Amino acid sequence: MLRAPHWINHIEYEWQNPFHGPFIERFAQASTFVRFDQRGNGLSDRRVPVISREAIRQDIEAVVEAAGLQRFVLFAKSQGAGFAVDYATAHPDKVSAIVFLGGFLRGGLCRGSDEQAALSELGRRMIADGWGSTNPTFRQFFTSAFVPDSGPHVHEAFDEMQRIATDAEDVLRIYDLTARFDFVEQARQLQLPVLVAHVRGDRRAPLEEGRLIARTIPGARFVELPGNDHVLSEGTPAFEQFFEHAIPFIAEHG
Repeated sequence: MLRAPHWINHIEYEWQNPFHGPFIERFAQASTFVRFDQRGNGLSDRRVPVISREAIRQDIEAVVEAAGLQRFVLFAKSQGAGFAVDYATAHPDKVSAIVFLGGFLRGGLCRGSDEQAALSELGRRMIADGWGSTNPTFRQFFTSAFVPDSGPHVHEAFDEMQRIATDAEDVLRIYDLTARFDFVEQARQLQLPVLVAHVRGDRRAPLEEGRLIARTIPGARFVELPGNDHVLSEGTPAFEQFFEHAIPFIAEHG
C-alpha cells in the first residue's frame, strides 16, 4: 500500500509522535506500507521551483518506480484524496483500490460555501503571519481544527510536527494549491473498489466532502466514524473503527 502525499508529514519524526506512529504501525502490520514526504515537507527538498498538481503526480510516479510497485492500494488521507484520484486516473493499471480517510476532492475555496471560503482565507493569514514563530498561537489555529478531541500531549506533538515538517514559504505554496484544487470530474472516471471513511464532526474536511467522494466514485463504500478529529489518535473509537473496516478491505483488494 502506498500513502498518497498530504500536508504535514515527516517520515522520520512521524514514528515518534502519538498520532502518526501508531497509525503507521497498524497499517505496517497488515501490508507493506510505502511512505514518502510530499515535496516541501519533511526530508524532501525545500523551496523547489514548482509545487503543482502535475509535479506531485510525477513524484508519486517516481516513488512507485523506485519502490518497484506493480499494483497496489492507495491510502488517501486529507488532501491526499485529490492527488490519489489524479494518479489513479492516469495509471488505472497500477491501482487496485483506494482507501480514503478524511479526504476531500475540493479545496476550501471550491466548495460553494462562504463559511468554508472564510476559514480557508483565515488559515492563509495565520500561515503568512506566524507559521515560523516560536509562539505556537498561529499554528494552534490548525491544531484546533485537526485534533480538537485529543489531549494536550497530542496537541503539543501536532504543533511540533507542523513546526518541523515545513517552513512558512513552502507551506503557503502547498496551502494555496490545495485551497483551489478540484478533482471531482476526474473521480467520476474511476472504476475500482473504494472505501471512504470520514469522521462525523471533522472540522478540516466537513463530512459532506467525504460523502461527495462516495457519491462521485461508482460503487464506493462509505463509513461514518464518531468524533471530531481530522487526524485519528490511537485509543479513540474512530481509530479502532477505521481499522476494523480498512484492514479487511485491503486484504480483499490488495
